[in-house]
Amino acid sequence: MVQQAPVPVPDSVLEVAGVDKSFAGVHALIGVHFTLRQGEVHALIGENGAGKSTLIKVMTGVYRPDAGRIRFAGRDREFRNPLEAQAAGISTIYQEVNLVPLMSVARNLYLGREPRRLGLVDVRRMNRDAAAELRRFGVDTDVTRPLRTLGLGAQQMVALARAVQVDARVVIMDEPTSSLEPREVDTLFEVIRRLKDHGIAVVYVSHRLDELYAVCDRVTVMRDGAVVHTGEIAGLERLKLISLMLGREPATVREEGATAFDADRDAATEGRPALRATQLNVRHRLHGVSLDIRPGEVVGLGGLLGAGRSETAKAIIGALAADGGSVEVDGTVLRRRSPAAAMRAGVVMLAEDRKAEGIIPSLSVRENIALAALPRLSRAGLVSQAKQDELVRFFMDRLRIKASGPDQRVGDLSGGNQQKVLLARWLCLQPKVLLLDEPTRGIDVGAKAEVQALINELAGDGLGVLLISSELEELIEGSDRVVVLKDGRVVGELAGDQVSEDALLGALAQDGQDRQVGQVGQVGQDRQVGQDRQDHDKEPQS
Repeated sequence: MVQQAPVPVPDSVLEVAGVDKSFAGVHALIGVHFTLRQGEVHALIGENGAGKSTLIKVMTGVYRPDAGRIRFAGRDREFRNPLEAQAAGISTIYQEVNLVPLMSVARNLYLGREPRRLGLVDVRRMNRDAAAELRRFGVDTDVTRPLRTLGLGAQQMVALARAVQVDARVVIMDEPTSSLEPREVDTLFEVIRRLKDHGIAVVYVSHRLDELYAVCDRVTVMRDGAVVHTGEIAGLERLKLISLMLGREPATVREEGATAFDADRDAATEGRPALRATQLNVRHRLHGVSLDIRPGEVVGLGGLLGAGRSETAKAIIGALAADGGSVEVDGTVLRRRSPAAAMRAGVVMLAEDRKAEGIIPSLSVRENIALAALPRLSRAGLVSQAKQDELVRFFMDRLRIKASGPDQRVGDLSGGNQQKVLLARWLCLQPKVLLLDEPTRGIDVGAKAEVQALINELAGDGLGVLLISSELEELIEGSDRVVVLKDGRVVGELAGDQVSEDALLGALAQDGQDRQVGQVGQVGQDRQVGQDRQDHDKEPQS
């Protein structure tokens, strides 16, 4: 049921009243009411496509509402662009870091607000102040280096520091922890509490429920462009919160479980591996990493941030140059290691950062899906439009991609649907092995369930899958085996009943000198030796 207009709150700093917004006849916002109180942390949640991003863009001047009004700091406002909103006191930190990667860290922090002396930028003071400011946010780095040389987590903290430096009365955080390590998340929460103590209001958008209960005072739930619930988060049962987001009864959510993985799916245990990586070495990153994936098997790759998970996947497909080791696909060694060669052999990868390494936001859904398959769709240099349309329609239906049509810009889709477009692009190639790096990062519980169900379906169809995930629940429930990395080395392999949170954490806690000793490490070692012997016995003798 759509929530009625709230009673005006005397200490409110930002009010949205009866806002409508449509795009090409599609209603993105329908009569939305939202009130943000001074000094509160207010969660804004909902599935991808629920209207959260559109509401934020209306509040910050990116879009102008078709109806309704925005009231900020006690008076009606019509922000013509984000700069006007920022000047008034509304700062936004986006999930995808929205800074200038080639500029220095200090320049990004003070861009447009550089300290000056005698009419010129005081570079020495700017660098000194930037270093001091970032240390407050747990970032100790050379502020003269280009921003792009920092990790995603550090870049996100720079964006946060910039946002709270502009005398903001409201700070909007869109998935601020999606790229942060646990230590950085703790720092972020401390910053949020500090903002709250100074009377600054925070709109907090996240799909991670633990975070909402840790820092938020109230929550607003959106579904299909409308507000369906607003209230105190304390005392609101998590199951109830999820059911509000999905529009399902709590009993149904409880029955379906936390993930959409099928516990009854039979894992592949025999046969030649679809992919085998042996002793992969990348200077200062990977040290003798080996793993194999069989057709129809989901192999999880676990470890803390910085353990070498993404580097392993990139080394397998040749996106990261390896100093040693080999990769076999269906028993054939890849002599030339490059993404193109891996694709031809049947190995594709869904990268973690879909904005920088995945979608082309200015192109349509059709163009993004068909991009990798163009050589197959062309003849004598000409692309068959009929084959392209047939292919795109098939995958839009199969993956249930929500778009106004194949000609809609991918950049206008929700994060979950962008992720499905990328999956469709690689599935067009009919691969043998799919490497998934954080496939559900930054998408809502509904879209996450659809992606997890799709992974199950693909494995059931015989596709080998490597699943990299920071969420233990997803890794444990979705994997047939889990290879555990620490400091760029394999420290254990879990199989069968051993795939559990306690065993995974135990493997991560092993001392480096004992990484091949004990039950966890021995499982993978014995399994590999046994399978090598089995494969050797099956090979034809010359």
